[in-house]
Amino acid sequence: MYQFFKVNDPFRLIGVSLFLLLWSVLYLVFSDFQLTAPQLSWMLLGERLGDGYFLYQDIIDDNGPLSAGFFVLLDFLFGKSILAYELLGRLLILFQVVYWNNTLIRYRVFDENTYLPAIVLLSLFHLSFDMLSLTPALLGSTFLLLALNQLFSQTVLQKDSSESTLLIGIYGGLACGFHPIYVVFLPFMIFSGIAISSFSFRQLMLSLAGYLLPLLLISVFYYWNDGLDEAIQIWPLIFLSEKYLYQSYFFWLILGAFPLLLALTGFLLNSIKRVATINQQKQRQILIIWLLFAGIAIFFAKRQATYQWVSLLPTLSYLITSFFLQIKKKVLIKLSFFLLTILMPLTSWWLMNTKQEINENYLVQNENPSESYPEGLMILGDDLSGYLNSQLKGPFLNFHLSKLYLEQGRNLAQRAQLFTMIHSQRPPVILDTEGVFEKILKDYPELQREYSQAEKGVYRLIK
Repeated sequence: MYQFFKVNDPFRLIGVSLFLLLWSVLYLVFSDFQLTAPQLSWMLLGERLGDGYFLYQDIIDDNGPLSAGFFVLLDFLFGKSILAYELLGRLLILFQVVYWNNTLIRYRVFDENTYLPAIVLLSLFHLSFDMLSLTPALLGSTFLLLALNQLFSQTVLQKDSSESTLLIGIYGGLACGFHPIYVVFLPFMIFSGIAISSFSFRQLMLSLAGYLLPLLLISVFYYWNDGLDEAIQIWPLIFLSEKYLYQSYFFWLILGAFPLLLALTGFLLNSIKRVATINQQKQRQILIIWLLFAGIAIFFAKRQATYQWVSLLPTLSYLITSFFLQIKKKVLIKLSFFLLTILMPLTSWWLMNTKQEINENYLVQNENPSESYPEGLMILGDDLSGYLNSQLKGPFLNFHLSKLYLEQGRNLAQRAQLFTMIHSQRPPVILDTEGVFEKILKDYPELQREYSQAEKGVYRLIK
């Protein structure tokens, strides 16, 4: 199979597509597939925004505005369909795989044209089951990949390309609009542009203008809907709220040990044995710096789960492909390729079914199906299982961000704003597992008259 993908033949992409199809059948058909808490929150966000509410202004959540808009579209087309998220995620992955391989061929990143990067990158997406689904990280990383392509063009073209420079910034800004934590790639683009691609001052300003353009359009949207103040207030809190630790770092280390070993070996072989052109040296430098900033993005991400790894994969696929192209021992090549493309996805499938080292709140469990709230509810806690049979009917979706938002000091206008946010939506039932709503009631006597405590941690609206 290794020789099949090593050949420079575009028809090898059919094999890549079949590889994705076969593993998708195994993952989606022959497994007890469960909804994750982030996936459920994205579905709830799309459903709630579809009712006419606005992110940040009416709903407290840490997703980017562009991702929120995409979830509204998915809710309109498919409703709460986990299958839609899984299939669309795989289509987006297939686009990334094909686009990235064509980028490496177009800019002569390797001495020989090959479709190994495509199958390697696709295999890396199978490191964990949640990397295959549609996520804000996957949506944002698609535009980062587009920006990386334009950055590569700067290492090849020997002329001033204003269009390419502008696109680098626009794609970076769009990525941030989908996944706010990708703002860490802004200094990457500045540093890589100046130090490696030799940006002039005009090119740098053009790229920064392109980066700010999508964010400016988002700000205009919120301004016209009288929500700019709320958006400005919430965005900094996204980077300060407590993390959701869905998986242990030890589990991450075990899961990523083999591909990281291959990547490290590929880096050493690439540096020692391979004689690279100046353009190839620049491209390698860009990708190594990319890897560092992708690691920073994962560290600062508030939902610590493996689906955040998608920004690492382009560099890892480059380094692992270098390993395969530099190694001469056929036995080692075949063994490594088998482990990467067969055993690693199979292990990920097994871990998904056995739920090894996964936080109990990551996979949503419907343990009490009899406890349903058809009138709708709002949950102030990490366990979102109550939403499986009910709709979100309140402003607080991301609990950690909401908790930080509620604990900060407020002036009179901000207190009125918070009261209006809750009072206008009037959640019929509130599950308060950590006593957050209890503190709110003490500050707002009017809300005390509207809600009664049915049992500990459960508040109902008095009709």
